[in-house]
Amino acid sequence: MPSKALRYPDNHPGPITDTIFGTTVQDPYRWLEDEKAEPVRAWMRAQDTLARAELAALPERDAIAARLKELMYVDDLSAPAHRGNRYFFTRRSAGQEKAIVYFKDGKVGVEHVLLDPNAWSTDGSLSLGNWSASRDGRTVAYTVHERNKDEASLHVVDVAGGVESKLDRISGAKYASAAWTTRGDGFFYTGLPTDPAISPSDLPGFAEVRYHELGSDPLHDPIIRQHTGDPSQFLEVDTSEDGSTLFLSIQQGWAGNELYFKDLRGPGPFVPLATGFSAHYFAIAHRGKLYVSTDENAPHWRIFAVDPKHPARSAWREIVPEDTRATLDNMAIFGGKLALSFLEKATNRLEIRSLSGELEHTVQLPGIGNAYFASGRERDAEAYFAFQSFTTPAQIFELSMNTGTSSLYSEVKVPIDKEKFAVEQVTYPSTDGTPVTMFVVHAKSWLKNGQSRALLYGYGGFQVSLTPAFSAGIFPWLERGGVYAVANLRGGGEYGETWHQQGMLDKKQNVFDDFAAAAEYLIHDGYTSPERLVISGASNGGLLTGAAMVQRPELYAAVLCGVPLLDMVRYEKFGSGRTWSSEYGSVSHESEFRTLLAYSPYHHVTIAAHYPALLLLSADSDDRVDPMHARKFAAAMQDASGGGPVLLRIEKNSGHGGADLRRSEVEKGADRLAFALRYTSGVAR
Repeated sequence: MPSKALRYPDNHPGPITDTIFGTTVQDPYRWLEDEKAEPVRAWMRAQDTLARAELAALPERDAIAARLKELMYVDDLSAPAHRGNRYFFTRRSAGQEKAIVYFKDGKVGVEHVLLDPNAWSTDGSLSLGNWSASRDGRTVAYTVHERNKDEASLHVVDVAGGVESKLDRISGAKYASAAWTTRGDGFFYTGLPTDPAISPSDLPGFAEVRYHELGSDPLHDPIIRQHTGDPSQFLEVDTSEDGSTLFLSIQQGWAGNELYFKDLRGPGPFVPLATGFSAHYFAIAHRGKLYVSTDENAPHWRIFAVDPKHPARSAWREIVPEDTRATLDNMAIFGGKLALSFLEKATNRLEIRSLSGELEHTVQLPGIGNAYFASGRERDAEAYFAFQSFTTPAQIFELSMNTGTSSLYSEVKVPIDKEKFAVEQVTYPSTDGTPVTMFVVHAKSWLKNGQSRALLYGYGGFQVSLTPAFSAGIFPWLERGGVYAVANLRGGGEYGETWHQQGMLDKKQNVFDDFAAAAEYLIHDGYTSPERLVISGASNGGLLTGAAMVQRPELYAAVLCGVPLLDMVRYEKFGSGRTWSSEYGSVSHESEFRTLLAYSPYHHVTIAAHYPALLLLSADSDDRVDPMHARKFAAAMQDASGGGPVLLRIEKNSGHGGADLRRSEVEKGADRLAFALRYTSGVAR
């Protein structure tokens, strides 16, 4: 029955079932999988029209949008990348929708516009993806995304003349980024076929490594590594800064990778460095040695030095041992030194070490937060690092790799008074007793009386670490007395590979239990109450919030569920689903099927249950997580829920990561927060 006096579009449930390993699986809304069918498109239009009308009428919605404009339309400058004699960087001025790529001849030269995606389309539907300048700074390769999809084309522009090459255009560049040769006359990349007969879910298995020589026809690019035929495997390629070495990584989802290298100074083959997919490996070639970071027998990672002439595993020499209290999450070589980033209790520290592993400097950070080495070169003594926290917008610092001292290079200035807010880090027990950390942000004047609204965010998967990142979008919530909480759930990378493994495959339920325990902690410790608690997540986090609301609906007043996976029985058939089987499992294996069915949110919607208010945020061009998940779940919830309303908002010209426009983020942010405020206002659900 309808959850409130809303006239939902007719969802037309049907008697569709599958029998899988002897189990009957109901799928009454399968017709909504076919987005190209006109009845489905009409249904989508009706759902989006309903959602936007309801959201536009919410109290405080316009006031929130006005505040978000103040917070989001600000100047933003990236760290510079030094290539040849040129410096490349992005800048987004306060009045612009998209960041522009600039370059300077010399560190203090005149700024020139190189790539301005604001001018590419009138509706913002063309966006700039990754971009990479050649080692000599003469050429930049970049990807262009239509309707902000993951699928892309790769383009090349001459920096001095600002002229894009009409010949050097490569289709099927979804996974492509340019790994340049030293001379800048070509690059290696990962390419996909453009054959429409290949199913999108199978397409990743046809990825192959190719080499493109500038000025040649991409259709004849030689293949350096054939495809594996397995869509759960990724091919990634990179070149060393000195041009001597080509690295090939074959990644088995997020479970592990194999690593190979090839000496580009001769005709020799790829040499295996690590095989078997038993762990993760990353390598840098520098001055005749390989530096390998890995979680092999070290879930918090460690670093080895390897002689490329003797690459056998028994000959590796450990130079940075595992730190069992902190996780190494990035390694680079800048200024002839190791630039290392560690995570300790989900916050960063940065270290500068010699190439033999001795600690030389711990970089002084402005506070406790998220920090990473943003740019640098092996030959330059200067590098740049970025810092932010929940209350500190992004800052870029110029760093001396020799002395460890730094100075502020740029900062984003957002109109907030950071001194009014406090950040706590708490630890709570999950269902099985595992301690889990969580950040909690609130006004310093806030009172712990159990009456505050709280917004709980989580992800819990794919080694993604949730650290203290600045988000302008939370401040209208905080300024209205709300609490914002971020939980470091299992499945993430905050506490090493063991933490990740405890939240994947047959242990995925741990993630949902960790999230429910976070909600219970916030309630029982006086931060909020079930009538005032909102949960939020997107992508894998959308799966999280979907599972949370069907498993423990009594804990939450409202749910913000973005670009989600929700039908875990059929997820592999759509979008990039087959690339995630190492993380979730596959329906083709009986034990994994039973695990997936046990928590699949779509299959656990119960008729007349008192569910929280639900806002599903979908994207019309999402080619990573197919929007069929949101459509089917919306229909199921609208026809079943005896609780709050169920709205499906569909963003136009938007891929999995959004619409790449500030105005779109303002509008979406205002809808989200206004919905959360309305259904935590004490009005009966």
